Amino acid sequence: MIATLALWLSVVAAGLWSGLLLTLTTILHPMFVRQPGRGFATECAHFLPIARRSPTNYALVILLIVAPAVALLGLREAPSGVPFVLTAAGLVATVTTWLISLLRSEPNYDVILSWDPDALPNDWQQAQRRWIRLNWTRAALTWTAFALFVLATHAHLTT
Repeated sequence: MIATLALWLSVVAAGLWSGLLLTLTTILHPMFVRQPGRGFATECAHFLPIARRSPTNYALVILLIVAPAVALLGLREAPSGVPFVLTAAGLVATVTTWLISLLRSEPNYDVILSWDPDALPNDWQQAQRRWIRLNWTRAALTWTAFALFVLATHAHLTT
């Protein structure tokens, strides 16, 4: 029972996070990148502080790590079983996403937020490209985790 509930929570959390990253990469990226440097810096100054401190972010990140960990505890009787292996792989993907956010994205946000939009540094486009690359990397990992959790849930419910 606990494994089933935790797997469903993993699917929901990864699905919601996947949707957020889909919006970021396919809607916000094109909007922000089409703007000149001043526009990009100004938009990020509005967007990043809210996005970084959103209670939704905290709740989903906690759920993305705790729910699959709980599911693994519930599935521990069959550690070589498909649901366990898929859930473990999904957890690795979510933890990797969190580490990228913590160690790479957050410092890049600090760089972007330090800019004066009227006097951008000469290398501002490098930070912009890094922002885009890191978002796509986190999106791909989250989409992978979502698929793994869906497959793990299906395998668990059909065994």
